[in-house]
Amino acid sequence: MLTRIKTWARALKRDIVALWIAALDRRTPRVAKLAAGAVAAYALSPIDLIPDVIPVLGYLDEIVLLPLAIALIVRMIPPELMREYRAAATARDRPVSRAGMAAIVLVWMALAVVLGWWLWPVAAPWMRQSP
Repeated sequence: MLTRIKTWARALKRDIVALWIAALDRRTPRVAKLAAGAVAAYALSPIDLIPDVIPVLGYLDEIVLLPLAIALIVRMIPPELMREYRAAATARDRPVSRAGMAAIVLVWMALAVVLGWWLWPVAAPWMRQSP
């Protein structure tokens, strides 16, 4: 069973790189290209949207959501192109997505601003004007 899990994980890593290659290829259908680019950028990003230190949710994206998204996008790409992308992915090193990292940092910053704006009246009651 451990061997099957390791094989599945290697195939998943290869498919992430293959999706990155698919996102850059003009032969990939437009919707699949956008989805492949987004998922590959997130998967190759050095930081996570949901940090792994958060119990259960931290690994939910990597164990459940990411493999499901990859499987869906692989089905959106024509099989002959996917075979070509997978072959190219096995010959390449795993890239790092700085764009994915930037997008995740922007999401976290936007959440911090919204949360700060939402909590500001509660956090600073002394700044309210009394009638």
